[in-house]
Amino acid sequence: MCGILAVHGIKNPLADRAHFVALSKRIRHRGPDWSGYYVGKEAILCHERLAIVGVDSGAQPLVSDDGKLILAVNGEIYNHLAIRSEYGSDFKFKTHSDCEVILPLYEKHGKDLCNQLDGIFSFVLLDESVTPTRIIAARDPIGVTTLYQGWNSKRPGATYFSSELKSIVDECDEIISFPPGHVYDSRDKSTTQYFQPSWWSGDEENGRIASLPVDFKLLRETLEASVRKRLMAEVPYGVLLSGGLDSSLIASIATREAQKLAEAKSAIRQNGANGNGASSDRGHLHLHSFSIGLEHSPDLIAARKAAAFLGTTHHEFVFTVQEGLDAVPEVIYHLETYDVTTVRASTPMYLLSRKIRAMGVKMVLSGEGSDEILGGYLYFHAAPDSKSFHQECIRRVKNLHTADCLRANKSTMAWGLEARVPFLDKEFLEVALNVDAKDKMFSKGSSQQFDEDGRPKMEKYTLRKAFDCAPDGKPYLPDSILWRQKEQFSDGVGYSWIDGMKDCAAATVSDEAFAQRAERYPVDTPDTKEAYWIREIFEGHFPSETAAKTAVRWIPRGDWGCAADPSGRSVSIHNAAYNETE
Repeated sequence: MCGILAVHGIKNPLADRAHFVALSKRIRHRGPDWSGYYVGKEAILCHERLAIVGVDSGAQPLVSDDGKLILAVNGEIYNHLAIRSEYGSDFKFKTHSDCEVILPLYEKHGKDLCNQLDGIFSFVLLDESVTPTRIIAARDPIGVTTLYQGWNSKRPGATYFSSELKSIVDECDEIISFPPGHVYDSRDKSTTQYFQPSWWSGDEENGRIASLPVDFKLLRETLEASVRKRLMAEVPYGVLLSGGLDSSLIASIATREAQKLAEAKSAIRQNGANGNGASSDRGHLHLHSFSIGLEHSPDLIAARKAAAFLGTTHHEFVFTVQEGLDAVPEVIYHLETYDVTTVRASTPMYLLSRKIRAMGVKMVLSGEGSDEILGGYLYFHAAPDSKSFHQECIRRVKNLHTADCLRANKSTMAWGLEARVPFLDKEFLEVALNVDAKDKMFSKGSSQQFDEDGRPKMEKYTLRKAFDCAPDGKPYLPDSILWRQKEQFSDGVGYSWIDGMKDCAAATVSDEAFAQRAERYPVDTPDTKEAYWIREIFEGHFPSETAAKTAVRWIPRGDWGCAADPSGRSVSIHNAAYNETE
């Protein structure tokens, strides 16, 4: 992924070039490999590049052969080879960039091109073949990549786009987080939803309710295919491994798929060497895995077990509560939100990303999205019925771009590290979100239920069961990992981390200031000293009301009896589960 900044509808773009280059520099952490700029008739496109595919020839903005179409992209297009094959005879490709395929798609489909793409992306495409010139901007279906749109009342007619808020916050007096699965067209100033899967129909309360019985084989094979396509890279990569179910499954699948790739490459080399395909070297690849936590934290212990089982080259990083607290202001600056849950979970990820990037790794696989898709958060046990369970899953998936996707994108890209999230693949979403919620519901603690194989009907049971028996007879994971109790990431790195944040906030925010919180923050009033402390730091970085309006808070379901504190430990079922003998 990369960083993009674009403005369209300005009178003298050449005179503004230096100004927008300076604004683009604010997001250079997203693209440390190279910077590119295009100045058009009434637009400027800036690109900060992180080279993952087409490393030697994929500099952006990309320009069509006739010079009329100009493109800046943040993302990865996984089906780019298939698109190249289809359009290669009619379009002259100039680079090996996976993103260049957007140009011929636009020539054929116009703004309806987005559904042809399989990947994660935010892009701005400038068409100078028409008068007035036209801008098309779009964001991937779930919002794995970040994109903001803004307007400046002092520049009427101008529209801004940026991968991060910080590039345009001083320039625009109105800013929105561009909606995932939508495309903007300057020709009629419209923003329309292109992503309309079967499970998205209607709103959360009145939409279609999933009713298909779970197909464990289909669930497994679809996730495997999702991981396989995300191994597309020309640079060193690895996996984030917390030791929880989601990251461990992704690591397990990636290990298997990477091994297949290594063996296939070895066979090709051997064929080239002796012409008969014989090979004494079957090829081998050690996948690198990375974990972080406080000393003796649950995640570090579980990650060691998973890594040892999978045979990954494992890297473990220990941080202290003080190191985390010292990083919080930087984390909030990069996240551009004051949501407590996101800041808690992002801080260890931010620290880990710096270590990973320092090792030369530029891409990692991560496990975000599973809890939303499958109802894996512990508070889901309180769902009154399957309809409510399903509706909450849909609501959480639709809002992933405000929390987990934002965390995975910005806390890694702060150091020029790209995170890819297989659970949010379009095909996997289509399969998993059409499963009847009755198969996803769980009850843990004193009322624990078991299936016919003696497996517990715990959170994310369908996913666990799908990978409980491998076709080749080799287990994907040990039982202690596959059937491990859910931990929020911010809990799993060590319970002292959240406690440390709360203690720091209590010592920093006075009772008098907290009592006046509604007067200082009438919108999204903080309900704890921790939230007040984080909001105050956010305000220091982004003091405008315009910036504050782009932040969204992660709030548990109060009507399900959930505590205001989003930590997994605040859910009574957490301790009930640990009190059992499993």
